[in-house]
Amino acid sequence: MKISRLASAVGALGLAAFVFGASSAAAQTKWDLPAAYPASNFHSENLVAFANDVDKLSGGKLKITVHAGASLFKAPEIKRAVQGNQAQLGEILVSNFANENALFGVDVLPFVATSFDAAQKLYKASKPALEKLLASQGMMLLYTVPWPPQGLYSKKALDGASDLKGVKFRSYNPATAKIAEMFGAQPVTIQAAELSQALATGVVESYISSGSTGYDTKTFEHLKFFYDTQAWIPKNAVIVNKKAFDALDKATQTALLKAGADAEARGWKISAEKTGWYVDQLKANGMTVQPPSAKMSAEFKKVGEVMVDDWLKKAGAEGKAILDAYNKM
Repeated sequence: MKISRLASAVGALGLAAFVFGASSAAAQTKWDLPAAYPASNFHSENLVAFANDVDKLSGGKLKITVHAGASLFKAPEIKRAVQGNQAQLGEILVSNFANENALFGVDVLPFVATSFDAAQKLYKASKPALEKLLASQGMMLLYTVPWPPQGLYSKKALDGASDLKGVKFRSYNPATAKIAEMFGAQPVTIQAAELSQALATGVVESYISSGSTGYDTKTFEHLKFFYDTQAWIPKNAVIVNKKAFDALDKATQTALLKAGADAEARGWKISAEKTGWYVDQLKANGMTVQPPSAKMSAEFKKVGEVMVDDWLKKAGAEGKAILDAYNKM
């Protein structure tokens, strides 16, 4: 009888432990966050800090795994993965999707916003429209972080951008493809994860991007000139599947939103602080860094004017309202 009672007690304890363990597991939610850039890039490092903050602020109830370097989904696939809830949230380069809707391309209009202060104002002016657009697709905008200002990398010295005629030019979004076309270059679609190999094999001879991209991909090993045009300041955005967000309890939602706000403030600050450092690293590794010539600046300005006009035609009244609001700030 004693043995039977002992066995029953042990069984009850085991059942209780099983039930407790099951309820604890059920209380914890696990999300995947795909990203396109290397783990060592400041955007990816900020994502990891964000995920750690979510873990702490939610009391361990929401665990986010960051998949950097396009290891889970390639850059163009991330938005659709979040929309379809294959990943509950993800980091995208907003302008990658300008062909889908012109509003996604507002931050890559050449020479509209070329300083971090101006980029912040343009973000403020465009954020409501961007949130509305994403909501119509079943997603939320959690936060954004800018890249450093964009410059022109080249294998050969350039007097003007027109010298790019016939050059194999990396495009990563509709804006860069349009620029290549207008300068008579040969556009080649290459995402960040494949850029190093494309440079090494000669598939790419020139491109526009930030000092960060040049440093991450060791562009200085293949291209020797960087023209600091400061053409625009594009943004990455972390987007969330709305149904996945709605499934969280209120406290966890609050934790996620707080961590996102902190990541945005931190990311904007880091991007501005590291801009000069990245340029210094390009110089230190043998790259010739210089401002654009008067000819190059004039050519870029002309292209910028054409692209803004083209964008306004596509973005319509909503796009005009954004630029009007921005210009009044």
